[in-house]
Amino acid sequence: MNKISFNVYRTILTLLLVLLSESLSFAQVKLASIFTDHMVLQQKTEAALWGWSKPNGNITVVPSWDKKKYSIKADAAGKWKLKISTPKAGGPYDISVSDGITLVLKDILIGEVWFCGGQSNMEMPMKGFKGQPVLGSNEAILKSANPQIRLYTVPRSSVTEKQDNSKASEWKTAAPETVANFSATAYYFGRLLNELLQVPVGLINDSYGGSSIEAWMSPEQLQPFTEIKIPVKTDTIKEVSRTPTTLYNGMLYPVIGSGIRGAIWYQGESNYERSDGYEALFPAMVKAWREGWGAGEFPFYYAQIAPYNYAQLPPYHKGGKYNSAFIRDAQRKSLAKIPVSGMAVLMDIGEENSIHPANKEKGGTRLAYLALGNTYGIKGFSYASPAYESMSIKDNAVVLKFQNAANGLTSFGKSLTLFEIAGADKKFFPAVAKISGSSITVSAEQVKNPVAVRYAFKDFVTGDLYGTDGLPVSSFRTDDWDN
Repeated sequence: MNKISFNVYRTILTLLLVLLSESLSFAQVKLASIFTDHMVLQQKTEAALWGWSKPNGNITVVPSWDKKKYSIKADAAGKWKLKISTPKAGGPYDISVSDGITLVLKDILIGEVWFCGGQSNMEMPMKGFKGQPVLGSNEAILKSANPQIRLYTVPRSSVTEKQDNSKASEWKTAAPETVANFSATAYYFGRLLNELLQVPVGLINDSYGGSSIEAWMSPEQLQPFTEIKIPVKTDTIKEVSRTPTTLYNGMLYPVIGSGIRGAIWYQGESNYERSDGYEALFPAMVKAWREGWGAGEFPFYYAQIAPYNYAQLPPYHKGGKYNSAFIRDAQRKSLAKIPVSGMAVLMDIGEENSIHPANKEKGGTRLAYLALGNTYGIKGFSYASPAYESMSIKDNAVVLKFQNAANGLTSFGKSLTLFEIAGADKKFFPAVAKISGSSITVSAEQVKNPVAVRYAFKDFVTGDLYGTDGLPVSSFRTDDWDN
C-alpha cells in the first residue's frame, strides 16, 4: 500500500469512527413496557405516554390520527412523560416516537380501557388452572377471535422498592391462543362491553394469585396502619404475594397513570380472617389509586368473594374471624365508603371445595353489568343486586327492607332457609322468612324480642335470595357483634 492510499484509508476510517460515535450518542427512545404495538388507548382523553432516552434529549411524538406533533425534553436521567389527545373510538393508527431515531407503534386502537386487578380469581385464565376448570370456556375460547379486543398481562414481580418499569410484556389481539391464557373474569367482562358498546376494548390484567390487599398498597398508603410492617430495601421477601407493598412496587406503580376508563377488582380471599382491617384498607387503597392515576374518581367495580369452606385453609395470622362471611360483609359495607363503585355478588356460584369458582362468566358478566349501567348509562335492565337497607321491629318479628329491588325479591319458588334471628343474648336461631315485595319479615319462636338478623352468614353457603332479575342478594347482618 503506497503512502497516498494509506492516508486515504486512514481518513476514511477516521470519518467512519466519528459517524459511528455520533450515531451511538442517539440511544433509541424506549417506552414503558405497557406501550406496545396492538395496544388500546382510552378514547377522548389526554392519554399519557412515557419512557426513557438520552439525558436531556428532545422527544417528539406524532400520532397518525391528527398528525399533531407533541414535544418534550427528557430529564437529566433520560426519563420523559407527556400526554396526547385521543379521538373517539376507532383505528387502527400508528404513533411515531423519536429522539433522533424513530420508533413506530403500530396497529393502535382507540376505545375503552379497563384495569383488572386482584388475586387468583382474577388471574385464573380462560383455560383454567391445572385440575380446576372454567365452566364453558372451551367453546368461548374457540369463538374468541376479535380484532377489537386487546389483552395485556403485567408480569409477576414482587420487590421491596418502587420500579419505574414493569417486566416486558406485550398487547395481544383476542384469538383462541391468546384468550386461553388470559384472565377469564376480565375477558368475559371485556367481551360483553365490546358487544354492547361496539368499540374497541383494552384489558390490562394486573393480578397475582394468593395476594393480600396490603401487597397492592404503597408504603405511604400503609403508614396510618401502624400494625402493618412495611418492608425496607434490604428485607428478604418471604411471602411474594402477601408481603405489604411488594406487588404495588413491582406491578402496579409502573403502570399507574396509563389511560383507563375504570378498574375491576377480584380479591379478598387472602384477607378472609382479617375482615376488620379490610374494611379500612380497601377504601384507602381505592382512594390512593385514584390519587395516583390523577384521573378523578374513575369507576371501581369489584367482585365480592364467593362462599367457600375456608376451614380447609391454614390461618395466615394468629387470631381473626375464621368465617369468610365477615370479609364478604366488609366488602358489602365498603360500597358506602368508596364513591363511584359497585359490587358483583357471587353468592350463587361458590364451591365448597374449590376457592376458584368454575363459573367465571357470571362474575365477569356481573361486573360488566355494573359498568354498562353505571358508567355507560344503558337503561332498561338491572345491574346491581338487591341490597339490605334497613330493619324495623314489629311485635316479635323483624321487617327488612331492600334497595335495588323495585320489581321485588324472590327465592324462585323455594323456601328461604338461610335467615337467622337473635335477641339481646346474641344467640342466633334459624328463622322463618317471608317475602313481601321488596321486604322480608323474619321471625323464630325461640326469639320473642328480636334485635338482630343475619342472612347466609356462613363460611360456605349457596344463596337462595334474589331479585326477580336473577341477581343474588349478598350475605349480610344487621348487628356489629364480634362473632
